[in-house]
Amino acid sequence: MKILVTGTAGFIGFHLARRLLERGDEVIGVDNVNAYYDIALKEARLDRLRDYDGYTEVRQDIADRPAMEALFTRTQPQRVAHMAAQAGVRYSIENPHAYVDSNLVGFVNILEGCRHNSVEHLVYASSSSVYGANETMPFSVQDNVDHPVSLYAASKKANELMAHTYSHLYDLPTTGLRFFTVYGPWGRPDMAPFIFTRKILAGEPIDVFNFGHHKRDFTYIDDIVEGVVRTLDHVARPNPQWSGLNPDAGSGKGPYRLYNIGSNNPTELARFIEVIEEKTGRTAEKNYLPMQPGDVPATYADVDSLIADVGYRPTTSLEEGMGRFVDWYRDFYNV
Repeated sequence: MKILVTGTAGFIGFHLARRLLERGDEVIGVDNVNAYYDIALKEARLDRLRDYDGYTEVRQDIADRPAMEALFTRTQPQRVAHMAAQAGVRYSIENPHAYVDSNLVGFVNILEGCRHNSVEHLVYASSSSVYGANETMPFSVQDNVDHPVSLYAASKKANELMAHTYSHLYDLPTTGLRFFTVYGPWGRPDMAPFIFTRKILAGEPIDVFNFGHHKRDFTYIDDIVEGVVRTLDHVARPNPQWSGLNPDAGSGKGPYRLYNIGSNNPTELARFIEVIEEKTGRTAEKNYLPMQPGDVPATYADVDSLIADVGYRPTTSLEEGMGRFVDWYRDFYNV
């Protein structure tokens, strides 16, 4: 198939594009390669994608409406995997306008491109952050998500609502995937796995928020990509049993679906640090701190519906996944 993938210089978008190219799909990769984190890492990811004959690189901003309209018209993708976004919970507190531009304006441009060019299926990245102040575990797509605790989370919830509207009005098949703490080789430098590994190997102290009692559903990148690909191939359809009297939040009268995609196995932050210590052979110097604004104490994904619909089953343990990440980090940064 011809697939438009946004965010191909990013962590998940890069891995997804590479997996699609390896199975023989044609990929049009879109990214503006912004400076939110190390551009050299983004360029190194793109260098790997350029090795594939089926890859076309497009460097532009998804918030640029005329450019995105022209791209869809020119390329006519069959399906779209929208992984691009302004990421980061804490950065949304400092720079809210970046989230409006990329996550709201950019997403409307994607929806409009799909609508006007007969795209068969749009799969887009949502986030576990939409669960916000919810304390019911594990998180289910049926849970109330009306209490986000960061603008990033609010923007992702808005994406789900916008997608539902386009599915309902224009019969556009859309599937949103709520990612849970993705990690692995080529990961993001602003996330805990990368930060902790870098500092532990450098002999620097690490900040341990919520005094190490955070729980996260750490999900290895290969498991995430497997779920995204299976979902992309499984086009969303209307739910004939959907009723406004007892509405199913994960589906709709239109071709709309929402899924959690996580490991279904939360790990306490203290144990996560122990695993990094084991894989690096170093002991971390820990600076214990209270929870940060916009953060949540725990995430835990109920993935039953994704298992039922596409056969998704995460298989990578934290120990195996972090071992691979530490090996990649040592190799890439020559540590």
